[in-house]
Amino acid sequence: MILAIDAGGTNLRAKIYQNTKEIRSYNSKSKENNLVTWIEDILKNNPKVKTVCISYAGQVSNSRIIDSPNIKVDKPDIKEYFEQNYKIKLFIENDLKCAVLAESKEHKSKNICALYIGTGIGLGVVENNKLIKGSENFATEIGHIPFLDAPFKCGCGRENCLELFVSGSGLEKWIKYYNLNCNLSLEALKNETDPDAQKILDQFERALLYATGCVITLFNPEILVLGGGIIESNPYLLGLVQENINQYALKTSLKSAKIIQSNLGEAPLLGALLLKDSYV
Repeated sequence: MILAIDAGGTNLRAKIYQNTKEIRSYNSKSKENNLVTWIEDILKNNPKVKTVCISYAGQVSNSRIIDSPNIKVDKPDIKEYFEQNYKIKLFIENDLKCAVLAESKEHKSKNICALYIGTGIGLGVVENNKLIKGSENFATEIGHIPFLDAPFKCGCGRENCLELFVSGSGLEKWIKYYNLNCNLSLEALKNETDPDAQKILDQFERALLYATGCVITLFNPEILVLGGGIIESNPYLLGLVQENINQYALKTSLKSAKIIQSNLGEAPLLGALLLKDSYV
């Protein structure tokens, strides 16, 4: 039996598979649970699980959790801990690196980028059928590219990160900063009469275009997949990018790029399942 986990900044999702068939699922909130304890509870109730595959919304290097801004983790050496104490095999990777593996398989593409916007903004890149990782597995951290100065800090400690402008956590900070009484959504901002709401919305859209332009110019993919909760909830964003990207990306790189929305509802989790076979 295999336990696949999508440890996101907002939700923890898990599914247990037996012979490729899903037999059980679990869901919880990231801020309400310690990831390690949550996994232990699942394993204790499913002693036949022998492999755990984790898609993790944070920085991972050599199977060790380096950064966990939105997820409670008390044992960063998570692979070592579980393999020693539970006699299982554990694989863990950044969630967008998992997502792009799933997107690459879905679209049968060897040059593909996955740009997802949810609690944060993340990017995964497959080039010539290989995952781009960098020397410490921190490559493609697009959320921390400098964009504009903000009146508050990113989780990394800087005040000019792209993630502050184009992410769910960024929207929350801006709404709080301007003391707006509205829901945390682009739709709510559209319906607000306060000019500050329109400013937040304009910043978000501009930052999204900047991000997609950077991705296409830097990586020259044949496919750029947009995904994540905010993209799924706001389908107009795909059209916004398609109609305006020529102002933000290098034309020669843009010429062969196809920009689409993800049709995989659980790409990070599906990508986690691929870790055991095609990645490590």
